[in-house]
Amino acid sequence: MDVTHSTLISAEKIANRISEMGKEITKVYEGEPVTVICVLKGAFIFAADLIRSLDLPVKVEFIGVSSYQGTKSTGHVRITNDLSYDVAGKNVLLVEDIIDSGKTIDYLTKLIGVRGPKSLKICTFLSKPDCHDMTDRINFIGFEIEDRFVVGYGLDLDGRYRELPYLAELKSL
Repeated sequence: MDVTHSTLISAEKIANRISEMGKEITKVYEGEPVTVICVLKGAFIFAADLIRSLDLPVKVEFIGVSSYQGTKSTGHVRITNDLSYDVAGKNVLLVEDIIDSGKTIDYLTKLIGVRGPKSLKICTFLSKPDCHDMTDRINFIGFEIEDRFVVGYGLDLDGRYRELPYLAELKSL
């Protein structure tokens, strides 16, 4: 399926914002070690760039979840890859690519919360505040966008477009 897309956020703007976020996060943790949990698959590019912007001791973990089929949420969160590291007593930074309704992030914070982290904060590359129906608070937001389907910088449509170095809106689906 070929679709057209237009750039919403340039690669340069993304890099600048991630640098700012790295400074914000570094200041919050004040040199304490942090376990960054990257939500697969969409957040891997954002998490890699974010980790490089932190001036902190960092351990990286991955958790895989699935709740989308094509451009629509199924309404059900499914774990596809669980943590391999015990987060009890650790500062945890949960890194997501995009928060729409927030159901996935609510699910993940409950799942990780029962594992006894010292602290648990949420960081997302993108937030769609008009779509939020969640109980958790997002601590660090890269960009807020309107309710539109976007790809690039790790976000995909059925596995395609993750490689784009910028964020784009799909024009024809």
